Amino acid sequence: MFKKFVSRMITGATVVTTACAAMATAPISVAAQEEGDTVRIGSLFELSGAVAAYGQTQSNAIKMAVEEINEAGGISGKQVEIVEFDTKSDDTEAAVLATRLASQENVSVIIGPATTSQMQAAIPIVNEFEVPLVSPSVTNTDIVFDDDGNVHPFAYRTSWPNSFQGAGIGKFAYENLNAEKTVVIYDNSSDYGVGLYDNFQENYEGEIVSVETVQPSDSDFSAIVTNLMAQEFDSIVILAFYQTAGPLVKQIREMGFEQPIVGSNGFGNDIIYELALPENMNDVYYASLYPILEDDEFVQKYQEKFNSDPDMFAALAYDTVYIVKQAIEQAGSTDPIAVNEALENLGSFEGITGSFIYDENHNPTKNVVSMIEIQGAEETGVHEVVFD
Repeated sequence: MFKKFVSRMITGATVVTTACAAMATAPISVAAQEEGDTVRIGSLFELSGAVAAYGQTQSNAIKMAVEEINEAGGISGKQVEIVEFDTKSDDTEAAVLATRLASQENVSVIIGPATTSQMQAAIPIVNEFEVPLVSPSVTNTDIVFDDDGNVHPFAYRTSWPNSFQGAGIGKFAYENLNAEKTVVIYDNSSDYGVGLYDNFQENYEGEIVSVETVQPSDSDFSAIVTNLMAQEFDSIVILAFYQTAGPLVKQIREMGFEQPIVGSNGFGNDIIYELALPENMNDVYYASLYPILEDDEFVQKYQEKFNSDPDMFAALAYDTVYIVKQAIEQAGSTDPIAVNEALENLGSFEGITGSFIYDENHNPTKNVVSMIEIQGAEETGVHEVVFD
C-alpha cells in the first residue's frame, strides 16, 4: 500500500543475472560483452524465503541503478554486469553463494545481503577471498567487527547501525511522544531484535514497565496482549521485522489498545499493512533510513519500471551501486583489493539518501533518524531525530 510519504528507489540494469540453487547454479543469462570489457558486480540477496520482501526491492533498485549507469556510458567506459544469486533467506545458502561470487564469478564487489544473519554468513568468505561486500540495509551494530573487536577488512554497510537507530527510537518516544512509560516487545531470536532492544533501553530516558519477546514463527500474541492489560504505559515499542510486527499490531489494536506504537525500520515494507490490516495502522511510527514524498522522481521511476512501490531499503541499494561506481573510478581498477582500498578512502559520497563518508569502522556517518508517522493507514508525516 503506497502512502503519502514513502521510501525511495531508482532505475535498473544491463544485467547478467544468475540463478542459484542449494549449490550455485549456472547463470540465467549472460551479457554479450567480451571478458574484460565489463565491470562485474555481485548481487547477493534474499529473493525468496522468509524475508524476500526486503531482498526483492533492493535487487530491483540495483538493476535500475546499473541500467542508468550503463545508459550514461558505464563505469570508466565499461558496461556493468550484475551477477545475481538468491540466498533463499538461508544462511548456509548465503555462504555457498558468497563463495561462488568471490572465488569464481570474477566480481569486483558484492552488494548485499539484506539481513544480519545472511551478512554474517558471507563475511568470512569475502575476507578470505578479499572481495569487498557492501550491505545496503544491515543495521546490526557489531556486524562490521570480528570477535576480537577488529574491523572486518572487506565488510561495509550503507545503513546506519542499530546503536544509532535504537537511540533514535528511544529519543523519539520520550521527547516527541512524551512517553514516560513504555512497554517493549522485541524479537529475541535475531541479532537484529536483541541488538535494537539493548540500544533502546540504554538510551530511553523513561521507564520500561514491561518487556515481552516474540519470534518470527509466532502468530498468536494473546498472552502478550493479556499481559499488557495489567500495565500502565504511554507507548508500545515493537522491535521486529514486518512479518512479526504486522500480526502483532493487528492483535494489539483489536484488543482496544490505542497508545502510540513505535516500530523499528523492520516496519518499512508495505506488506505490514496487509498483515496488520489498514484499519489498525493508526498512530503508528517507525524508523526510516530514507523517507520521501510520494511525487519524488525516484519513486515514480521505480513504479513505472516495476509496477510496485519501493521501500527505504531500495533507496539504500540504489545508492550502494553509486558508491561502488565511485570507488571503482577512484581506484582506476576493477581489482577487488583496489576497490576495497578505495572504499576505505572514499571521501564524501553524495547520494539520494544523503551525504556521508565511511568512518574507520566502515559505517556511514549519518546523524538523523527519520520517524514516519502513520494515521488512518496513511503515512502523513516525517519526524527527524537529530544527533550532534
